[in-house]
Amino acid sequence: MNKELDKVYDPQKYEDSIYKKWEESGFFNPDVCVEKKVCKKDAKAFSIVLPPPNVTGHLHIGHAVMLALQDIMVRYHRMKGDKTLWVPGTDHAAIATQSKVEKLLWDEEKKTRHDLGREEFLKRVEEFAQESHDVIINQSKKMGSSMDWSREVYTLDEQRNLAVRTAFKKMYNEGLIYRGHRIVNWDPKLQTTVSDDELERVEERAPFYYLQYGPFVISTARPETKFGDKYVVMHPKDDRYAEYKNGQEIELEWINGKIKATVIKDEAVDMNFGTGVMTITPWHDMVDFEIAEHHNLDKEQIIDYDGKLMDVAGEFKGLDIKEGRKKIVAKLKEKGLLVKVEENYIHNIAINSRGGGIIEPQIKEQWFIGVNKEFKRNGKKVTLKKLMQDAVRSKKIDIIPERFEKTYFHWIDNLRDWCISRQIWFGHQIPVYYCNESKVKSQKSKVNDKCLEPIVSIDEINKCPNCGGEVTQDSDTLDTWFSSGLWTFSPLGWPNKTKDLKTYHPISVMETGYDILFFWVARMILMTTYLMDDVPFKKVYLHGLVRDEKGKKMSKSLGNVIDPLDVIKKYGTDAVRLSLVIGSTPGNDVKLSEQKIASYRNFTNKLWNVARYIITNYELRITNYDIKDNGCTLADIWILNKMEILIKEVTNDIEEFKFSQAGEKLRDFTWNELADWYLEVAKFEKTKSKNNILNLILRDLLKLWHPFMPFVTETVWHEINSEQMLIVAPWPLTKNYKVKNETDFNFIISIIKIIRNIRAEYKIIPSKKIKAVIYAGKNVELIESQKNLIENLRTNTEINIKEKGEAMKLSAYAVINNIEIYIPLEGLVDVKQESDRLQKRAIELKRLSDGLDKKLSNTEFVRHAPKEIVEAEIKKQEDYKSELKKIKEQIKHLK
Repeated sequence: MNKELDKVYDPQKYEDSIYKKWEESGFFNPDVCVEKKVCKKDAKAFSIVLPPPNVTGHLHIGHAVMLALQDIMVRYHRMKGDKTLWVPGTDHAAIATQSKVEKLLWDEEKKTRHDLGREEFLKRVEEFAQESHDVIINQSKKMGSSMDWSREVYTLDEQRNLAVRTAFKKMYNEGLIYRGHRIVNWDPKLQTTVSDDELERVEERAPFYYLQYGPFVISTARPETKFGDKYVVMHPKDDRYAEYKNGQEIELEWINGKIKATVIKDEAVDMNFGTGVMTITPWHDMVDFEIAEHHNLDKEQIIDYDGKLMDVAGEFKGLDIKEGRKKIVAKLKEKGLLVKVEENYIHNIAINSRGGGIIEPQIKEQWFIGVNKEFKRNGKKVTLKKLMQDAVRSKKIDIIPERFEKTYFHWIDNLRDWCISRQIWFGHQIPVYYCNESKVKSQKSKVNDKCLEPIVSIDEINKCPNCGGEVTQDSDTLDTWFSSGLWTFSPLGWPNKTKDLKTYHPISVMETGYDILFFWVARMILMTTYLMDDVPFKKVYLHGLVRDEKGKKMSKSLGNVIDPLDVIKKYGTDAVRLSLVIGSTPGNDVKLSEQKIASYRNFTNKLWNVARYIITNYELRITNYDIKDNGCTLADIWILNKMEILIKEVTNDIEEFKFSQAGEKLRDFTWNELADWYLEVAKFEKTKSKNNILNLILRDLLKLWHPFMPFVTETVWHEINSEQMLIVAPWPLTKNYKVKNETDFNFIISIIKIIRNIRAEYKIIPSKKIKAVIYAGKNVELIESQKNLIENLRTNTEINIKEKGEAMKLSAYAVINNIEIYIPLEGLVDVKQESDRLQKRAIELKRLSDGLDKKLSNTEFVRHAPKEIVEAEIKKQEDYKSELKKIKEQIKHLK
């Protein structure tokens, strides 16, 4: 007798033990798969590296999407027999991790990193990072991620540090890395430069000031930066200022007295903004810096690195920005230079998302990668920017969805040199050393000239190779994106020539969020095309952000954050995965709610019960995989055809990265064709073919579902095949389903649906037997052969089948493909009472529909109402009109 499964699937009962079995099997490791012959040595390779989560806390629901999508790909390719590798790893996240620890240190001990010293502070950071790492790994396993944990890497481990130092030296030697003074994002709070991707643009309402600058009126939200403004810039084609010539000097009264201003003509000026004239502050504004560079203009620092005004501010020296601004505006007003103030001006300010400090652009000497510097590659002169463009333009890399290619090129075309140095302690310390002897001015004549140059070394050094003197390593660390940029090949062992590197690089797919297309994906393309002379990956799949059910961004302040572990504990991992995948398309945000997760918990239980019914009522063995038409009923052939189509379409959808579409088809087949129809039919058709068919379908359905729902499918699989794990079971083949194409059963389903709908519409109780007359035309024989099903499959109907006949009065009526169905209503319903009820409902629906028509034709409402409210009203209108149409048909039948 078959084992009885629990009536309800309990994820908590099975998930941990199932994951443990997977780990113990070793099948996450492709080498083990080859060894145990579940894939061949010469099998095609499929590889992914996990976008490394930051060791700053725990995974959020966005990470859960990433893990679910990647695990679908990995499990599918493993079952296909591909040599499948998924490399796990975590990111030290430099500035993000350091700022977290600094905050904890201050909150708990009222100490700064300087109080501890570099060595002790870094020890604290590593302890924090390790704790976060352990949480992240546990969460990843809870999501069912089938990563090869034996190959786990960390962006700050010894091998990755070797890769970073090797890459730095190669780029430095070729002149692509240089040290120079350029404008950077400076965080006065954390005292470090910050990369563009670590900035958060926050909308701010602030006064906007119009100031008299000689004969011109200029406008600014930051009057405190204007002390050093000695250039007034206008567009060369602006007729309003045609009388002023480029280079012309004008003497004028300014904040602290008279100054000489020079006219600069530049096309960077927006003639339509303000008065079309602006002064520039090259030290504290990116655009102004570029203008100054273009015209070789002076640059003067106004605000120091602590965010205080400097000597140039005169009486305002030492004031912080906010305090200084008020006093400066008061002086401008006193001198008659304040023309007007526009209150509540909306503009964006840049904030360091990692520490909350307001960014102050500053010119600093930093390390940069020159993206426009030429170097030779295969005998031709190229630039890093060109390599990045060619990799995508040549289609060596496909971006999914394709529309993001335009965004990619827009960003690359406008790419500036990349500032890679950070003034923090945690991270890869820049592998550059300086000879201490070169700093002793009195002995400069005795110092080898080479000692004055930076010493770049892959290996750690203590002595100057030129004079033997002591050396000091550059105290800055590298931008975390430098090490992350090596992420497709450094986890595979580069710079060593490893077997993994040869087998799995370029990786097959880089799956990540569209929000880091530029900051990470582009940098990986930069580093790989340069260092490997190859692309890092063949495809980039960009998933969207996870939002709440109203489409709002999840945040703690809104209270709408969903924690993956919380909902996994409540609903099970399979339900969480399905809720994140189904309805999610590449490049588009996905809405998530607990209700959605709960609905997929119900579906998980539905699949469990389908399996439970088959396991309980049928033999678990298949006597013959080669199912022939002989002995098969119409329903058998119909479900076998449906299954063959399902295998083909799900396989194609996964290959084409249409994961949601594949999941939807699987869900519809499982719930509708199989559970609602074929299993119900099987209760009436006690044929020998059912055992083979249901066993074959159950096995292949579990395989198809496994990449999406690994836990429940592996649990059921163990009940029907304890000799082999589902994780390495071969992907389903359509060859087992080669029966004649059969669509006639669809007619039978439609007839049964019509009868059920009529019973529901006229509120005929299930126990009441009804009669139906079917004018079947040429389909008499077909319908006669399925009469038993039609009468008993939850219809409780006695049918009379005729070739043709006259229309029947007082009957519910339907027609499908020239088949007419009549159900006499006399004696079943009170015709007059039902007709009156329907007439009243029709009038009410017409009133509601007309009201909504008027509301939706109001352009003001459509333009200003929240999108979700407008969509809800449109859906309501569609429902009203659909119900009204049905009611009119019913009224017609009753006449």
